[in-house]
Amino acid sequence: MKQRVLFLCTANSARSQMAEGLLRHVAGDRFDVASAGTRAGGVKPEAIQVMREIGIDISDHRSKSMDEMAGRAFDRVITLCDEARESCPVLSGARSPEHRAFDDPQGLEGFRRVRDEIRAYVKTL
Repeated sequence: MKQRVLFLCTANSARSQMAEGLLRHVAGDRFDVASAGTRAGGVKPEAIQVMREIGIDISDHRSKSMDEMAGRAFDRVITLCDEARESCPVLSGARSPEHRAFDDPQGLEGFRRVRDEIRAYVKTL
């Protein structure tokens, strides 16, 4: 059975979207992956672009709020920014939320740096 993982961030527009795409790409056979935000904010084009640069297409991803995750059970809930950690609800079936903060990316180089940091992190899961 696949472990269910939810990545949470502020707007589900960059960090959590990249984490979802990366974990699905490197270990989708072991994980059922989702992402959401404390609010939905639309997927940033820069996130789509820098993921495409490494051969991962997240252009069909949709920004979701935590409300859409209500009633879904997750084995792991991982917050990727401090704001999400402070707002993180207790979700059904999840162990204590995990936290790994990444900077809010700015500019393409910032998106690339954060993408690479998240990629290194998801390889440890």
